[in-house]
Amino acid sequence: MFDFGPFFDNIDQVLDGFWATIRLAALSAVFSLLIGTVLVSFRVAPVPLLRVVGTTYINLVRNTPLTLVLLMCSLGLNDVLALKFSDSPSTTYYWWAVLGLSGYTAAFVCESLRAGINTVPLGQAEAARSIGLTFSQSLRIVILPQAFRAVIAPLGSVLIAMIKNTTVASAASYTEAAAVTKDLLDLPSFTSGALPLFIGVAVGFMILTLPTGFFFGWLHKRMAVAR
Repeated sequence: MFDFGPFFDNIDQVLDGFWATIRLAALSAVFSLLIGTVLVSFRVAPVPLLRVVGTTYINLVRNTPLTLVLLMCSLGLNDVLALKFSDSPSTTYYWWAVLGLSGYTAAFVCESLRAGINTVPLGQAEAARSIGLTFSQSLRIVILPQAFRAVIAPLGSVLIAMIKNTTVASAASYTEAAAVTKDLLDLPSFTSGALPLFIGVAVGFMILTLPTGFFFGWLHKRMAVAR
């Protein structure tokens, strides 16, 4: 019979860990969307240099493990180069975790948006140019709004993957739900309560990801572009 006693005795620490996960995921989602939008504008820009920069970044980041990206932020940029956001180590590690996760996720956001841009009829861009809109204006006013609507569901999948990817944020020395779980497992009281702890944490992530998936599925149907 499972002993959930140790889990409920330390429920405050588990909830604090999930609150840290939510704060990390929420800010990383915003930053990754902004960075991904800039990257996709590079990928489809008429300037060859911008296309090379965007393509190089995407290929490099997508083929690099997230753990390595976070280690580069915490050990390389923070410890070796002494680039810090605050005198508080916890604040500094939080921001490095946000930037590392955002930069990594932005590559996947970019590719999702590029697929959405490919669904926009070529005549839309030609019509925008014919009325005198510049590339940036046609991208901002005509193309990207339709691209976003076309890839709501894929962006939701990227967000869900990012929420689950927060479990490796401890590589950037940031303490979130997975790191709290590891710390609790080191306690003697969890000798017989390890499985209930895993179940509780798994349920916590389901509470975060399942509603997110349902919401983006509903939003995709609500905002679908009629062709």
